[in-house]
Amino acid sequence: MNTNSKQPILPPATIGIVGGGQLGQMMALSAKSMGYHVGVLDPTPQAPAAQVADFQVTAPYDDQAALIELAKRSDVLTYEFENVDEAALKAAQQYTALPQGTALLHITGNRLNEKQFLHDNGIPVTPFAAVTDAQSLNYACHRIGTPSILKTAAGGYDGHGQADLNQPTPTDASLALLTQPCILEARQTFRAEVSMMVTRSAAGVITTFPLVENRHQHHILHTTIAPANVGPAVHDAAQKIAVSIAEALKLRGVLGIEFFVLPDDRLLVNELAPRPHNSGHYTIEACNISQFEAHIRSICGLPIPAITQTQPAVMRNLLGADLTVARENLINHPEWHFHDYGKADIKPQRKMGHITVLDQDLNHALTTLDILKGAQ
Repeated sequence: MNTNSKQPILPPATIGIVGGGQLGQMMALSAKSMGYHVGVLDPTPQAPAAQVADFQVTAPYDDQAALIELAKRSDVLTYEFENVDEAALKAAQQYTALPQGTALLHITGNRLNEKQFLHDNGIPVTPFAAVTDAQSLNYACHRIGTPSILKTAAGGYDGHGQADLNQPTPTDASLALLTQPCILEARQTFRAEVSMMVTRSAAGVITTFPLVENRHQHHILHTTIAPANVGPAVHDAAQKIAVSIAEALKLRGVLGIEFFVLPDDRLLVNELAPRPHNSGHYTIEACNISQFEAHIRSICGLPIPAITQTQPAVMRNLLGADLTVARENLINHPEWHFHDYGKADIKPQRKMGHITVLDQDLNHALTTLDILKGAQ
């Protein structure tokens, strides 16, 4: 199967989504509004994406037979997260189109592969080294220096699978990670974290979304401010890097790129996400098309318009009990664009939904969300 086929896939074709979380849900909603049918593979019955899809295959993500079933029932496959079993996806690729391919997953599903890919393509990243055991950790600490961060090469998210190293002597927390391959990264002093979504059409036309600023709490994205309050040179530099990455990947679908803005305004790429990204949720209300519609258009071979942001926006994640507080206050906040992902259980620090506020005054937009402080 040629994953870069330029033959468009038109409604009412069926889009199969591997993963049934909130990103899959918003992909599905966008696809359904365009007239597509949607199927979802997820081990949880009535997962968020399945609630708005036409059918669900309920099985683990590495269940090759289940993935092939989804492929046979779909005209095109996509995925909503990195940790999809590559072998199972390659097997499914024999039965339907997979425009994103599996190379993108191989790169972005492993932090070491990702950093090496970026470095090899001249993209600025923090110094890094592979770590496999205590000896190589000791060597890496002296080569990279401290403070640094040890991360599992695969599987970590939202701060999981990480340990800070403030001195060359390994800590118990860092040694505990060495049951699997790791990467040591030099910790950077930065003045802002920003991100940009980029996509590329089947015809090779690359389109970027605005650069946004991200604020985290406990390693989890808390608030996104769009556009980012940085100088024009930083916006331009981010766009050039995004285009370079999209070209190097021969990208299909949407890619999220997270950057550090250093004190001198230089950018370092921190992470890539091979699908729509949490920090791009504001695009649903604030842009002429959302990151999710752009993703559907790209994988289906449709043209993608130039992106315009109609109003400044603030997106606030609803973590844990934030959701309950937000529900109770909806009656008082007509300016809130409220999104509830429909997850069965409310858990601390779990992403349960989000709110977007459009306002020319971003400080005022942030103030309207103050009721959520301390809710978690």
